[in-house]
Amino acid sequence: MSLISALENVHQKGQFGDYEDKDENSLLKVSELKNLLIVQVVQYKNSNNLIDKLIIDNLKISNNPLNVSNNENTRILWYGPRNWLIVSKNKKIIKEIEQNFSDKDFAVTDLSHSRAIIELEGDEAKEVLKKGCPFNFNNLNKNNCLNSIFNGISITVDMTNDKPEKLRIFALRSFGESLYHSITDACLEFGYIGK
Repeated sequence: MSLISALENVHQKGQFGDYEDKDENSLLKVSELKNLLIVQVVQYKNSNNLIDKLIIDNLKISNNPLNVSNNENTRILWYGPRNWLIVSKNKKIIKEIEQNFSDKDFAVTDLSHSRAIIELEGDEAKEVLKKGCPFNFNNLNKNNCLNSIFNGISITVDMTNDKPEKLRIFALRSFGESLYHSITDACLEFGYIGK
């Protein structure tokens, strides 16, 4: 079975918007992230399991709102109370996740094929999201995440870097194309490169 990416039919490569007479390094970069393991872990209300003792890919699970635990391969996003999103390049950690999170204490759901991920990189990345999202992006820093909306589409934003700004924007796969068009439309003012 072959994997067809969520943005296969819409993602375009090249330069778009107000890019003329600008240094290529100053342009925003828009790309689709593919082939990542995405697992949602939810702790049941009646569970007494201490989450602080659980480790996945040498990372502790954080109970701090909006925080992301990370290493080179894996990012664990606080997704809500007793709720985390594990995103990894290493698809083999699914076995580690299933071993550490027992069925009686946690619901573990593989969301890998149900999400579209757009990566937005550049000095104006936050400005792009300000155009369609009510969150105060001035308070978003590296290794922070949030759940919000962008032009009416539910999104999760994970800030992976702050110099230059690099954001991962997750949405349901079925809204991926609409989100892509909204994001790239908001990028036109600054000029962007589709990678």
